[in-house]
Amino acid sequence: MLNYSIYQHPTNQEWVTFVHGAGGSSSIWFKQVREFRKHFNVLLLDLRGHGNSKPALKDAFNSKYTFDSITEDIVEVINKEKIEKSHFIGISLGTILIRNLAEKYPDRVSSMIMGGAIMKLNFRSQVLMRLGIVFKSVIPYMLLYKFFAFIIMPKKNHKQSRLLFANEAKKLYQKEFVRWFKLTSEINPLLRFFRAKDIKIPTLYMMGEEDYLFLPSVQKVAQSHKLSDLFIVQNSGHVVNVEQPEIFNRESIAFIDKFK
Repeated sequence: MLNYSIYQHPTNQEWVTFVHGAGGSSSIWFKQVREFRKHFNVLLLDLRGHGNSKPALKDAFNSKYTFDSITEDIVEVINKEKIEKSHFIGISLGTILIRNLAEKYPDRVSSMIMGGAIMKLNFRSQVLMRLGIVFKSVIPYMLLYKFFAFIIMPKKNHKQSRLLFANEAKKLYQKEFVRWFKLTSEINPLLRFFRAKDIKIPTLYMMGEEDYLFLPSVQKVAQSHKLSDLFIVQNSGHVVNVEQPEIFNRESIAFIDKFK
């Protein structure tokens, strides 16, 4: 089972579950925990192979991960803690997992807050992914990871986010990195399905104005899906919860409060 931490609120029954992205861990939410635990019950988890979630024995013989199998890891935790329904907050690839969980278990999701959401890979993103697939077993994964981080978060004010994710990614093993990278083979049809289907669960997209790879497609999705809102965070790149935590916390909590 995944490693996870819980902060229980003395009176509020609402749960908020945080899902990090690839290469990160639950520690990337350190600027959210103090504020959110004042208002809600909080669940933080480390995805498989990340943070303190060591690869399971069964995964040692499994060279391929799927979005469904990783989603089931999250469901296993909320089932164990008897959390019937939760608000979910994700960043980057974590938003894909949340959207997948909402597709499979819509009754378990009260609302979704999608930071640095990935809803489409543009041409540049797809070229990068193909290069990564070619070189993933040849180049040390940290060099590849730092290269991708710089492409996604290139500006000076993105440096804190780049360093944070690079430090967390060091805890991964090369084999684990390759398993996660292979997920890209199923990402395009999944995102195409998500864009086409309005799931009708309240959703707030929190996107940095400088998140040039992913913002344009999210703007289109937010316009076409009825219960979706978009908040663009000024002076921020991809990892909005780290670069502008006060704004991220304020807008997220206000959004959740509307759907208690």
